[in-house]
Amino acid sequence: MPTPSTTLRSDIDIARDATMKPIAEVGAQLGIPVDALVQYGPTKAKVSMDFIRTLEGRKDGRLILVTAISPTPAGEGKTTTTVGLGDGLNRIGKKAMSCLREPSLGPCFGIKGGAAGGGYAQVVPMEDINLHFTGDFHAITSAHNLLAALTDNHIYWGNALALDPRRIAWRRVMDMNDRALRSIVNSLGGVANGFAREDGFDITVASEVMAIFCLATDLSDLERRIGNIVVGYTRERVPVTARQLGGDGAMAVLLKDALMPNLVQSIENNPVFVHGGPFANIAHGCNSVLATQTALKLCDYVVTEAGFGADLGAEKFFDIKCRKAGLRPDAAVIVATVRALKMHGGVAKDDLKGENVEAVQLGCANLRRHIDNVRKFGVAPVVAINRFITDTDAELQAVMQAAQDAGTQAFVCTHWAEGGKGIEALARHVADVADSGMADFKPLYPDALPLWDKVRLIATEIYGAADIAADASVRKRFNELQDHYGHLPVCMAKTQYSFSTDPTLLGAPSGHIVTVRELRLSAGAEFIVVITGDIMTMPGLPKVPSANAIRLNARGQIEGLF
Repeated sequence: MPTPSTTLRSDIDIARDATMKPIAEVGAQLGIPVDALVQYGPTKAKVSMDFIRTLEGRKDGRLILVTAISPTPAGEGKTTTTVGLGDGLNRIGKKAMSCLREPSLGPCFGIKGGAAGGGYAQVVPMEDINLHFTGDFHAITSAHNLLAALTDNHIYWGNALALDPRRIAWRRVMDMNDRALRSIVNSLGGVANGFAREDGFDITVASEVMAIFCLATDLSDLERRIGNIVVGYTRERVPVTARQLGGDGAMAVLLKDALMPNLVQSIENNPVFVHGGPFANIAHGCNSVLATQTALKLCDYVVTEAGFGADLGAEKFFDIKCRKAGLRPDAAVIVATVRALKMHGGVAKDDLKGENVEAVQLGCANLRRHIDNVRKFGVAPVVAINRFITDTDAELQAVMQAAQDAGTQAFVCTHWAEGGKGIEALARHVADVADSGMADFKPLYPDALPLWDKVRLIATEIYGAADIAADASVRKRFNELQDHYGHLPVCMAKTQYSFSTDPTLLGAPSGHIVTVRELRLSAGAEFIVVITGDIMTMPGLPKVPSANAIRLNARGQIEGLF
């Protein structure tokens, strides 16, 4: 439990006081020679592709997924728990590391803040990781927008591929929340500027290039996938690809250095890969396959996270990342907080400090559904209660009882305040579960299941919905994609706050209808994005953005970043 002294300190203060090892020493803990590290200053580095190739044939370690209940404004602490569990495993004598996604600038300056963990369970250098880091997101943004420029340039110079300007599917991206760019008109200003058409921006973490980046296994696979991107269609509905536009080679060049995994360290000096960063509510929400596969060759236990609740991040981790990369997870940790469960039980955010065991018990319906859902993939779930100072013993006992009633165990964890020491009990149990061999992983659906049925199965089995619905044009699009892409998995774009498509329906709603608004083909990433409800692929800033509180102090240090 956070002590009074630590609660007065911000994450950035704690991170700034951390004693970091030179990154070469962190690499040496994994057996990575210094000449295999491309160093970005003394505390961060990329691991070379040449070294990664030498790991082929090594036995994989155990893979542990950290997921969570449906997120609330009260906070859950999934990344904090991922880092803390990695520290806890090392503390009990296991060779372990964590694998995280890179934070997006949009949420950092919006409402969510950074994504490097918190308290004494975070990754450092925290400021670098949450801001420009090693430039991976800039490279992804540039590669994506190069293809957009090549598309419009091709049309301008005669359009030999007969692209229909009304059917351009490749939008532009930027790594910032900017609702004003969701829908735009480009090429205004006369003949010299091209042919005016409707366009728009998505956030970089929703880019298909980001998804490809995180699913590619090496540089050749990266270029192959990029070449398969469908940028638009002819009047006859024939797809036109990035390869036909000649963009695959140059885009791969822009991404060449970025594809190397980023090595950093926790506050306790344990190794961490932070690489790639697709959102889980509008993309597949997992760090790069390359980082995860490399970590599995280097360690006995690898702790990785998937974004938001298990209905989104974990489902996509299992059905997309594990399916495509041949990964077989050995255990799953579901993170919950008493505060969040009280919100799911009907308590307003301003009333969370008072004890309310009944609300916790009601909110545990959300936890139980996530537990049941994880089991549907053949993976054993364990519950981590990320403890806050306001939690009472009776409330904690209610969560532990709910987990026991659901056939698993819950552990009270104080890693935010105590680092690896505060999560040792969970670490021992998770290691035992992972070593037991009880996992019998299987995706939720087979490749051969039709696209409509894949979406319906996720909605009914994972979301508790009665059915899915779509208008005639969307049903027609399902049929069009089924002919050539029906074997691909589906990537659900849905609000993270609810099992339904209504973010205000907390707890464990059932019997609702999931309305499919749009389908987007990601031929390079090799999945179909299914956009539901009111989900946006370009978020907006809140009324009071976090950016308003971020500044440099008199010593040139960053303040207000969290």
